[in-house]
Amino acid sequence: MTATDRNPTQEAGKAFFGTTASEFADYFTDAAQRSVLFFDTLLDRGNNYLEHLDQGTPPLLKFEHEVVLDGRDFAEPCNYALLHLFPPADMPVNPLARPVVVVDPRAGHGPGIGGFKFDSEVGVAMRSGHTVYFVTFRPEPEEKQTLITVMDAEARFIEEVIARHPQCKAKPVVIGNCQAGWAMMALDARRPDLFGPLMIMGAPVSYWAGSSKLNPMRYSGATLGGSWLASLAGDLGADRFDGVQLVENFEKLNPANTWWNKYYNLWSHVDTESARFLEFERWWGGYFRMTGSEIESIVENLFVGNRLARGEIEVDGQPIDLRNITQPIVVFASWGDNITPPPQALDWIIDTWGDERAIAAAGRTIVYVLHESVGHLGIFVGANVALKEHDQLVTSLDVIESLPPGLYEMKLKAKAGMEEQRWDQLEPGNYTVHYEFRTMDDIRAINPEGRDEEAMFSTISQVSEFNANMYKTWMRPMIKMMATRQVADALGKLNPMRLQRQVFSDFFPLAPFIRSKAKEVRANRVDVAPDHPLRQIEKTMDKQITEALNRYRDQRDAQTVAWARQMFGPQGLGMWIKPKESDEEVAVARAWRDLDSFRESVLSQINDGGFPEAVCRIVLAGMISIGSFERRSLRLARLLAQLPSEAHAGIPKNIDWVRLLKEQARITAVAPVEALNALSQLLPDTDSREHALALSAAVMMIEPTLANPRSEIIELVIGMLGVDPERVIALARKLTDSVENVPETAKTKKRTRAKPDDRAAPAA
Repeated sequence: MTATDRNPTQEAGKAFFGTTASEFADYFTDAAQRSVLFFDTLLDRGNNYLEHLDQGTPPLLKFEHEVVLDGRDFAEPCNYALLHLFPPADMPVNPLARPVVVVDPRAGHGPGIGGFKFDSEVGVAMRSGHTVYFVTFRPEPEEKQTLITVMDAEARFIEEVIARHPQCKAKPVVIGNCQAGWAMMALDARRPDLFGPLMIMGAPVSYWAGSSKLNPMRYSGATLGGSWLASLAGDLGADRFDGVQLVENFEKLNPANTWWNKYYNLWSHVDTESARFLEFERWWGGYFRMTGSEIESIVENLFVGNRLARGEIEVDGQPIDLRNITQPIVVFASWGDNITPPPQALDWIIDTWGDERAIAAAGRTIVYVLHESVGHLGIFVGANVALKEHDQLVTSLDVIESLPPGLYEMKLKAKAGMEEQRWDQLEPGNYTVHYEFRTMDDIRAINPEGRDEEAMFSTISQVSEFNANMYKTWMRPMIKMMATRQVADALGKLNPMRLQRQVFSDFFPLAPFIRSKAKEVRANRVDVAPDHPLRQIEKTMDKQITEALNRYRDQRDAQTVAWARQMFGPQGLGMWIKPKESDEEVAVARAWRDLDSFRESVLSQINDGGFPEAVCRIVLAGMISIGSFERRSLRLARLLAQLPSEAHAGIPKNIDWVRLLKEQARITAVAPVEALNALSQLLPDTDSREHALALSAAVMMIEPTLANPRSEIIELVIGMLGVDPERVIALARKLTDSVENVPETAKTKKRTRAKPDDRAAPAA
């Protein structure tokens, strides 16, 4: 019998009957003690919950902070506020670094996940010397608060951040987590003048996208009949929607973890796991409410209606068009995220732009990062993610803003085990970063089941609108007459997720007994080894229970998917309620019209410019043929531009290369062949051609091997312009040798840090 043929139950039986009496005694003593400590930890959880309520449910941040602006004081009040976070003394602030604004999701829980640990988005930004602000919110909304009220308040917050940093010319970096991601995108589209780069982390923007395997949660709207139940829940709460209902939906996604894994993990490792469990449960058990208007708008326009990417959401009569976002957008998604899988995080790019060339032609930059396995919450607060992806994103802002317009995937490669690379000093740390060119087909390929089923969700959306109108016309008036805030509050306290924390605390009748026994256990702890035979049986049982609950989940989800397809698919209601034209088709058609129009204007000025424009076109063509931009390349380009005049005779000085590169990227996006054919006119003599090729080769780091370059484009251009390759190699070597002689401090661009005592200064 091979290892793969073994029956776990038989193996467990052999282990059980082969256990000695002494081993039995030790194990059951250990198990009993773990049980006592387990219940003692649950009592602590209940106490923490009640204490958090008594404190007014403040944000669970690891950092000291002060309130800068309070939305309750605004003419149109809301429950949001702007906090200034103070870094630890060993993380001094660089007063010239742009501020970072972290916005947490309002999806049932309270704020704090973005700054829940030192290894988090907040901690990474502080380590890089940025002043960090945090947008928080209170447990209860203000009366008549709407999403527009919140959006206007958040705009005022960012205006205040800008005003507090007059010495910083760059606009703030804004990080939107989960639901805050789409909220910040909508605000950025309305007020692009307020934003620097926008990072959206695990943010659902394309709600219909996905697959039956990645996110079966999207089918729940069909089983519920659309958005009307969200409206009903808000009306029953007397214009209050209880966030605990959203948290319950999250927990239903993974019943194995909700009902078993997290508790077994605590029980089996109670000596070391209690602190982590309590820290997370303190945040997970904080349930916040929103107004009925807010949840109704979210469900109708986003969850079911999927209107954001289409530009169908209007504010003050003006549509929110995501194409208005001018600064770079960074999208972080993970294959381990069952709440916002990659298709939901990325397909809006297709539905908004239609063609990657349209992104470049409009002068926009979009970068996405895909993690292999981290879960939804780990995106914001996972230690490994913070020390890798978040760290590289924050420390690469200078490069991301310098990228030519277009669509990129950011790839991180560990330096460990790699051969020593040239210009490594331009990329300090443990990773080298590449920005690989991507097309819409690359994003389409992310979805394993394609997008055909989104037609069914169009039908579901139309049915939802009908049901919602029926509810609002015939049921809402009666519900509002009967609902009272007092009854809603009382029912909310009886919710099982609240009740289990309220009841099992020090108010529990057996709490004194559990506490006394826990004290005895800690004084006389018996801890058996992990390889103990009965611990092995325990692990086998854990695995079997988990697998059984996962099978239940898979069967439940499969039935939900099958019912939705049968009810609303082309053989069901979809036969009579025809789907609307797909967002992708609309976007592609619009992109082709815009590209044709832009190409006509570009061709009329294709020969305009000179040496700088030619260099940019060569670099762009070379990088596209290579397939990516390297972080080192763009930093090297800045150093080349700063060389003394004797090092680059024949190369113009005081050129804004970043601006030119972006302008030429727009041209080459729609007329790549014509742009290269015009090089001979932009470079009329041999000297300028040689210097242009030498500078381009240096930037792309392909010298001194021009005889066998990585880029076939350079070889093509050398032949096209009729220059001597050896002469180009010599000039390129001269340039790069000059960079080698630049002082080390200029290459690494070390920060000028403020003193720790300056961290609370208004300008910091």
